[in-house]
Amino acid sequence: MALFTSSAALNTFDDLFVEQLQDLYDAEQRITKALPKMAAAAHDPALRSAFEEHLRQTENQVTRLEKVFQSIGQSTKNKTCEGVKGIIEEGEEIVSGKGDPDVKDAGLIAAAQRVEHYEIAAYGTARAFAQRLGKSEAARLLEETLAEEKETDKKLNMLAERAINPKAAAMT
Repeated sequence: MALFTSSAALNTFDDLFVEQLQDLYDAEQRITKALPKMAAAAHDPALRSAFEEHLRQTENQVTRLEKVFQSIGQSTKNKTCEGVKGIIEEGEEIVSGKGDPDVKDAGLIAAAQRVEHYEIAAYGTARAFAQRLGKSEAARLLEETLAEEKETDKKLNMLAERAINPKAAAMT
């Protein structure tokens, strides 16, 4: 999440908060486009299902962000989220790569968790900004998404540790 851009004037804490939301809005839209590709590339049915479930959740998160913008009297605009853009590009290398399906699944989880960790940091920051600015409705909505992102990361971690990684490690 780029904190400072040449095109954004960050004169107030509120400006910074809105800029963070714009970054998140772009990130979620990019993730919505990437998840179907990741689901299609997943070999393990439980992993495929997790990606499909997270796609539905992410679509709801986009809507929730739109509500955040409304609650603070801003229109939804996005700026390019360079962080998620780069993480997704790395993940696309795994999606299109060749190799053992179990090893690729482990790589897909690694890529997905990078995105989740980015989102956890970004939503945590945005929520803290909303709280500091007294924007309680925005803070509540951002907390809801933050909790979902943490839960998704937990599910991916359990899938990795209990099933995917042991199969992938057997390929060494």
